[in-house]
Amino acid sequence: MSRKVQEKLAHRERHVEKRDRMLEHDFSAERATIEEVFDQATLMIIYDFLNSGLLHEVNGVVSSGKEARIYWGKEKSGRDVAVKIYLTASAEFKRGMLKYIEGDYRFKGVRRDTKSLIYTWAQKEFRNLEQALQAKVSVPNPLGVKGNVLLMEFIGKEGTSAPSLKELPPENPKLVYKTLLRYLKRLYQKADLVHGDLSEYNVMMWKGKPILFDMSQSVPRSHPQAKILLERDIANLNRFFGRQGVKVLSGEETYRMVVG
Repeated sequence: MSRKVQEKLAHRERHVEKRDRMLEHDFSAERATIEEVFDQATLMIIYDFLNSGLLHEVNGVVSSGKEARIYWGKEKSGRDVAVKIYLTASAEFKRGMLKYIEGDYRFKGVRRDTKSLIYTWAQKEFRNLEQALQAKVSVPNPLGVKGNVLLMEFIGKEGTSAPSLKELPPENPKLVYKTLLRYLKRLYQKADLVHGDLSEYNVMMWKGKPILFDMSQSVPRSHPQAKILLERDIANLNRFFGRQGVKVLSGEETYRMVVG
């Protein structure tokens, strides 16, 4: 065997070894992620939803964040479902959620351990979505909640979620701006809620209409932070649409319109 052939073989062996190490690392990382999300308690909740008929199958990840992962699921009828699983191991998440739970009259006496807080967080988003929907605000329809798992309407098609305003600015920004102001007003006056984290990242565009999502942090008007959160929502909305060329209202005018 010539020296050149030996060198080629040695190079190929090193390449194969490197590829195998990378594959092993990727598999380990994927397994660790799966174990973090689908712990025993979460798996049992998923099984309960499957047995109840609210869920028929769970497919791939749609979005992944520090607080939660959203999976694309389906009902038995074939209708798409978003399966939102809050991560029970997130200590940073626990610290961030306390200010939104404390002062919310709907969730008094909640225990401070991580599991209890995250279960409350899931219940809170379900309740907020229900109240928003009743006030005729476009949000994903909540379908069920248990533990750290929330089922809701999937906004999108075949596992691809609708784009956010950040990803796809609207073709008619003036109309979308007016629609979102109307939603803010309905949330405040009819649903007794302030979104609390409204921005171009938390509004999806679907079939030409804006849809609010990520409502776990939404608080009632009586919450100690409600005014500050509403002013921040308004500032975010005006900043984004001002950059889209819309002649936006002043912060003070918008606030008066929302609160009536």
